[in-house]
Amino acid sequence: MADAQEIKPTIIKTEAEWRAQLNDLEFAVLRNAATEPPHVGEYTNTTTVGVYRCKACDAELFRSEAKFDSSCGWPSFFAPLAKERVTYHTDHLLGYPRTEVRCTACDSHLGHVFAGEGYDTPTDLRYCINSIAMVLEPETD
Repeated sequence: MADAQEIKPTIIKTEAEWRAQLNDLEFAVLRNAATEPPHVGEYTNTTTVGVYRCKACDAELFRSEAKFDSSCGWPSFFAPLAKERVTYHTDHLLGYPRTEVRCTACDSHLGHVFAGEGYDTPTDLRYCINSIAMVLEPETD
């Protein structure tokens, strides 16, 4: 996972436009890289089959087939829907480097990805994503 700073978002809005579209908590998480509290998000424990889309721009980000129970307090995925759907940025907000995950289309903060934690998943990655950053589109028959 390398930083993807060179990828430019395709959806660009002013701060006022984002504030008009998002509520205060959504804006704090998606545009200012805040984190929702653990164990309160709508999708933390859901097992509904479908596609998780970016709350800010509707881009498809994750599929439910890649979601797993990590017991960390936030929805966890072992891979994005496609590698070009997310970009990675190093942040030092907690005083040490972490890999931030952002939506490629609109550059919204989604959460962080962690490697080498020993989860029994195909990638040994945990994409720890804020529920409030996504909308689940359930699969229909």
